[in-house]
Amino acid sequence: MKVQKVVLAYSGGLDTSIILKWLIETYDCEVIAFAADLGQAEELSGLEAKAIATGAVKARIEDLREEFVRDFVFPAFRANAIYEGQYLLGTSIARPLIAKKQIQIAEEEGADAVSHGATGKGNDQVRFELAYMALNPGIKVIAPWREWDLRSRNALIAFAKKRGIPVPVTQEKPYSSDRNLLHISYEGGILEDPWLEPDPKMFTLTTSPEDAPDTPEVIEIEFERGNPVAIDGERLSPADLLARLNTLGGKHGIGRVDLVESRFVGMKSRGVYETPGGTIMRTAHQAVESITMDREVMYIRDSLIPQYSRLIYNGFWYSPEMRVLQNTIDLTQENVSGTARVRLYKGTCRVTGRKSDYSLYQPSFATFEEDDVYQQNDATGFIRLNGLRLRIESLVRKQMNSAQ
Repeated sequence: MKVQKVVLAYSGGLDTSIILKWLIETYDCEVIAFAADLGQAEELSGLEAKAIATGAVKARIEDLREEFVRDFVFPAFRANAIYEGQYLLGTSIARPLIAKKQIQIAEEEGADAVSHGATGKGNDQVRFELAYMALNPGIKVIAPWREWDLRSRNALIAFAKKRGIPVPVTQEKPYSSDRNLLHISYEGGILEDPWLEPDPKMFTLTTSPEDAPDTPEVIEIEFERGNPVAIDGERLSPADLLARLNTLGGKHGIGRVDLVESRFVGMKSRGVYETPGGTIMRTAHQAVESITMDREVMYIRDSLIPQYSRLIYNGFWYSPEMRVLQNTIDLTQENVSGTARVRLYKGTCRVTGRKSDYSLYQPSFATFEEDDVYQQNDATGFIRLNGLRLRIESLVRKQMNSAQ
């Protein structure tokens, strides 16, 4: 494949640092290093200079924080998206935005190819490339991990050392991580043994629950049409709001997850995640939904969560089925406006109150005290009608047993 110019999704980590040099050596092409600022500010320091020093003809760092939270995180959280009961999709939901901007930069810079650092075993290769196909089906795609013979972390470290490429991974600490405003993930190294406990020193966003403050902290989160808009009465932009929740959640040790998940390519994989703000946000969102969403609407929406979450996890953000699901989800959120009060304490986030002008909870109907709006004897016919099919089935079964 003849390539003139490549836009590389570049993080400055082990894989993409080596890929940048490898692309130049293998394809004799120009490389533009593109880094998406999704909230990993400290990891972006010196990134442009490092990319140029490694051989890139240009480095572009794009601030995508507000777009990321507004157009990707919030839609997913309106759906209460969660994969296999635990994973809040922090890495998965970032990939379609990175791919979108990568394609835009390729068009702006006249590049004929894009490249990524995802391995041939992982999910990210699928997520990136499905997005490329949906956004620009004619773009050339280079996936180094599926081409080169550097098949291990140790081989990559040796490659970098030989060429003088500084990388933030050593033989002693070989796990990789991915960070954005929603979470940070850890994979590889000792984490490949699911029986071994993660190194407590590894965690970045959260205090250990045992070391968290002994005094609980109570906050209020306001929602409008399913999106959080304010904390304790202060309205914030999407990115600032999530950042504030991350600080609060991290302080109280909230949002740590250690799970073995099912990758799209077919294998099991262990991942350790910190999602402090997202954990609080999802809990508060469900609290507001509990008083504003019709029961039958909620049943339908909840039945869609596994499919919606798999579409994100598997890389189908730009698919027609995702557009249908998102439109459906957003219809369910029309009246999800109100405030949730949550209590943060030593790794837990517990709802202590919820209120809304759209509340379907009416004390006059729900009270156990005397009321004049609900006739309790109406329940007799309700129960008899709902039990009719059970009575008929029982009678038939008894008749059949008697005939034997």
